[in-house]
Amino acid sequence: MYTESPRKDVILFFKAFLSNQLAKFVPKLYVNLTRQTGRGGEEGALQAANYFIDCFRDYQKHLNLNGDEIESYLRDKVILEYGPGDVLGVALLFYAHGAKMVHCVDRFPLSKMTNKNIEVYTHLLNSLGEKEQLRAKNVFKEKGNPKSGFNKDFINYRVTKNGLSGESNKYDLIISRAVLEHVNDLRNTMLDIKQSMKNKGASIHEVDLKSHGLDRYTDFDFITWPKSVYDLMYSHKGFPNRWRINNYKELAEISGLHVKKLVPTGQLSQEKLRVIYPKVAKEFRHMSPEELSWLGFWMHIEHT
Repeated sequence: MYTESPRKDVILFFKAFLSNQLAKFVPKLYVNLTRQTGRGGEEGALQAANYFIDCFRDYQKHLNLNGDEIESYLRDKVILEYGPGDVLGVALLFYAHGAKMVHCVDRFPLSKMTNKNIEVYTHLLNSLGEKEQLRAKNVFKEKGNPKSGFNKDFINYRVTKNGLSGESNKYDLIISRAVLEHVNDLRNTMLDIKQSMKNKGASIHEVDLKSHGLDRYTDFDFITWPKSVYDLMYSHKGFPNRWRINNYKELAEISGLHVKKLVPTGQLSQEKLRVIYPKVAKEFRHMSPEELSWLGFWMHIEHT
């Protein structure tokens, strides 16, 4: 393991272990104490709304659809979003542009109608064209009033064990953004995608392989913790699960899924990687520096 201060790391371990136990046994309290949003960082309502608009456009881009094609593509489609966070902004935009229904599942109870989140929904509504805005307003229990909450017939939010849908042959499109790197059971998540997606469906995911603030001294040193120690610290808190690009490809194949497209979003320089490469945890030692260097990727998967 890479370390520059063993004493500092011992203290970090015990603090992380205790908070991990809290997340395991009292997840709602853990979420409230840490004020998780599912996105990280503080942002204003307009900034958050623009983030969701960018997310929607990214999915549209990776589906190879232009502005005129998205409505016909989404018509009558049922969509699943993993880990939407505290604002169901992407779900709202997919429904506004023609989806029949959007289901959202999460491990933690994050979604809520705070004043700020209501303001985010209002910005999203105002960003839409007349036809899309009219449709989006119908998604709330009281037309056009986000404060009233969502009509579950159009946008349904559930908290489930391990954040899995448990459905079968139900979804035309399955999406997630910066979520799969946080799931605590990636194998079963891949199986859930396979089982819940219709035969001609599609699944689009953006995966962030960075440390999410867990590096202590240098880039990627979070993958030098021994697995058993890392799991004791972070396995129940939604922190990075440390799976690398090779694992995603292998688990997709094992689950009966075909990786149609894999596009890296960045790579760590080999110079920086050389600092920690001799100290990586046991499960990463068989990987090449090239494989370990990926900072993230977009993945489009379908049934084989």
